[in-house]
Amino acid sequence: MTAPDDLALRLGDLDRVEAIKQLKYRYLRACDAKDATAFLACFVRSGARIDYGPLGVYDDAEPMAAIFGRVARHTVDGEFVIFDMHHAVHPDITLTSATTATGRWTLQFRQINLLDRTETLMTGEYADEYRIEDGGWLMSASTLTERWRLRRPLGPDATLTPGAFP
Repeated sequence: MTAPDDLALRLGDLDRVEAIKQLKYRYLRACDAKDATAFLACFVRSGARIDYGPLGVYDDAEPMAAIFGRVARHTVDGEFVIFDMHHAVHPDITLTSATTATGRWTLQFRQINLLDRTETLMTGEYADEYRIEDGGWLMSASTLTERWRLRRPLGPDATLTPGAFP
């Protein structure tokens, strides 16, 4: 039989893990929605360590958000030309204290690039660190290690019908 105090602790831990998952999902949605402001809001205010391999290594989230905004929101003749899809699966969250945690996720990434008419498929592993700031969970570090990438040309018959973006 589980003591009521043990049950309360376990439920609290489950709530914290779920809040961290929701944070990562907000981050992924921000990436796909081309929303640099929401992207930045997923990181601590100052000093987030970010290592996204070919995209760069940073000691704060703002430079990465600026690059993200320029690439994701690039337009030609008023139309977006880069379309991303980020899915993170297999979360493995470890609470390291009442206010810190680590997490690992497998990324499934797909991009349509109308500038060079290519499609890229990629998978990688995120290793994140989280901490509570201003009462909520935020990322304090994020490293993406690419596992493999496939880039192929879009055929001449390929068409893309974009949806709405903020």
